[in-house]
Amino acid sequence: MYYQTITALRAKSAKAAALGLATLMALSLTQLANANSFTRGQHIEPAYEGWRPNEDGSFSFMFGYQNENWEEEPDVEIGPNNMFSPGEADRGQPTHFLPRRNRFTFEVKVPADWGDRELVWTLKVNGVERKAYATLKQDYQVDNIVIASETGSLGAGTSSPESRSNVPPVVTVQGDEIRTVRVGEPMNLKTLVTDDGLPTPDDVLEEAREFAEFAGGPLAAALVNAENVYERRLMRPPTRVTVGKVNGLYMSWNVYRGAGKVTFDPPMPKVWEDTRTSANSPWGALWTPPPIPDDGIYDVNVTFDEPGTYVLWGRADDGGLYHDGYVTVNVTE
Repeated sequence: MYYQTITALRAKSAKAAALGLATLMALSLTQLANANSFTRGQHIEPAYEGWRPNEDGSFSFMFGYQNENWEEEPDVEIGPNNMFSPGEADRGQPTHFLPRRNRFTFEVKVPADWGDRELVWTLKVNGVERKAYATLKQDYQVDNIVIASETGSLGAGTSSPESRSNVPPVVTVQGDEIRTVRVGEPMNLKTLVTDDGLPTPDDVLEEAREFAEFAGGPLAAALVNAENVYERRLMRPPTRVTVGKVNGLYMSWNVYRGAGKVTFDPPMPKVWEDTRTSANSPWGALWTPPPIPDDGIYDVNVTFDEPGTYVLWGRADDGGLYHDGYVTVNVTE
């Protein structure tokens, strides 16, 4: 009896110790994750994504960035804190920076005789200066498959006949590309987007039913519904070593230059890699592509809270490839 009591006490102590250790480990992991995640106050890393050749013999350097903040969207005017060198400081780079990772945000065209020179993008944000160095080294050459892979449409090192056949959507802004509007006055913005329908938009419900029928027959497929599919996606940990993206066409307008608050109605899908489960982002686990308008025209109302000159950036993205359009807006009192 005495031996059994001691054994039970030891077992309880061991269990308590194990639980305590597990709790401490969980807290430590949480603290470690939080220690590397910030809402504001951090810097931005400019990123050289690669280069591609143009039909006229010139080359395009492709740039993006990593904003280390989850919420802060810094505004950095062209000048010593946001510049290219050598040559012109303004090469069409953004001055308004969205949160987190933004890939292939803009391109800088250089002449055919560029040779082995470097083009340097310097960014200084929240007191920290960083640089991206662009060259024509062969290892940095980019094609459509590289873009689709880097943005998450394809798994690392994979491709398919469909992905190789995909061509970018085409953005055509309807109306003037330079406009004037008053503060607080909604500006209607219509954009025609055409696309080849590739890659085939992801339909997670249909994919789950097909797999269930393959594995367990028609009865298993009949048990699959939207609720249990989305619950499984919600609870499933990431299964890819690279960023994952939902394929499907969407159009999104964002501020590219201009420091005032701008509101888009309806809210736009995010063009930055917001991987949180319920984010309105192709990189979010539960995101589904929005319906495509019958006439291909996306309609949004834009409202500005402060006067100034703004550049709005519209991106159509089919999951694998993208195309951009721009509108300059002079906002008056």
